[in-house]
Amino acid sequence: MTYWSSQSPKAPLRNRANDLFFIGYDWILISCALLLSIIGSALVYSASKQRLFDAGFNTDFYLQRHIFNIMVGIVLALIVSRFSFRTARAYAIIIYGAAVLGLILVLIPGVGKSQGGAQAWLALPGGFTFQPSEFTKVALITLLAMVLTESRDSELVPDDRDVLFGLALAGIPALLILLQNDIGTVMIIGATLLSVMVVSGVKLRWIYGSLSAVFLAGFIASKLNFIKDYQIKRLATFVDPTLDPLGAGYNTLQARIAIGSGGWFGQGLLSGPQTQGKYVPAQRTDFIFSVAGEELGFLGSVLIIFLIALILYRITRIALRTTDRFGRLAASGVAGWFAIQAFENIGMNLGIMPVTGVPLPFVSYGGSSMFVTWMALGLVVAIGRDIDERVNPHNR
Repeated sequence: MTYWSSQSPKAPLRNRANDLFFIGYDWILISCALLLSIIGSALVYSASKQRLFDAGFNTDFYLQRHIFNIMVGIVLALIVSRFSFRTARAYAIIIYGAAVLGLILVLIPGVGKSQGGAQAWLALPGGFTFQPSEFTKVALITLLAMVLTESRDSELVPDDRDVLFGLALAGIPALLILLQNDIGTVMIIGATLLSVMVVSGVKLRWIYGSLSAVFLAGFIASKLNFIKDYQIKRLATFVDPTLDPLGAGYNTLQARIAIGSGGWFGQGLLSGPQTQGKYVPAQRTDFIFSVAGEELGFLGSVLIIFLIALILYRITRIALRTTDRFGRLAASGVAGWFAIQAFENIGMNLGIMPVTGVPLPFVSYGGSSMFVTWMALGLVVAIGRDIDERVNPHNR
């Protein structure tokens, strides 16, 4: 005869609850993001160690902060993933309003902080800073996805009024970011929202009209001196870096030299002459891919690109599988954002894209970017969990 203790019936329930907690999570997607962040930590340490040592500071300073940023990002992703993604839809306007408020605060003298020619940061206690324009990327993706899924007609095509309303709302933060002198982020946001519109099935005239508006806005911005001289020089040296090898073209030329010297297997971590010689500016942030090219070589660089591609594939897979229109547009927007930003960052390191100062997702140093990138991943994971619950209702 078998005797059961009074706690026996409860134990299986507790175990089942623990087992169900992470059911529906896309572990391939999460593992790729974690591995990218780990690689990024090594690259941040290599890019900053010699600089900090020469300045007499703790050589682990940026590494410690980077790991802290990753941990906070993962916690935020976990929190977001535990909610239904429809919560983001319900609070899209509030999220949007918070993003716009942050962008306005940045422009207030004494409140906003300027770095690298752009006044785009808010100073926080403990020496930390926050960049509201990074949060705006998620806010606009959720907002436009919500607006474009308001239509209830049988064809499920976004109504023209909804499209116009969504674009008008998106134009407000875009203008505020342009006033911050952060054209790179405006370009990323514009391209991301365009990808959301394409997936939503809007009429082609809206796509052509949006592209025309971007070119028109660029022309007007140049005439009103929104585009600074150094930004025009960046565009000129993108075509020919030798036009200003010691000025606007310096970063691109040095990044090319670093990547080109890596060969197949690289110089070895902490052993790259360009990186350790401090020849490449902003190497822990915008030009972190040059560290990978020099010290990890072609194979290490390809590994980073492969992990990014696998992340994009898993997000796209979730977008295609979900039957919820908002979920599909939100996931597609995140995929478009990651793809465009990764291509721009790697491209400017290779010299095939102009220098715009955007970070490499999950890799570059920067708290704002890391927090928001992981939060966006948490939103996509929540969409994937909803698919699993629909397919396997007993997992709820």
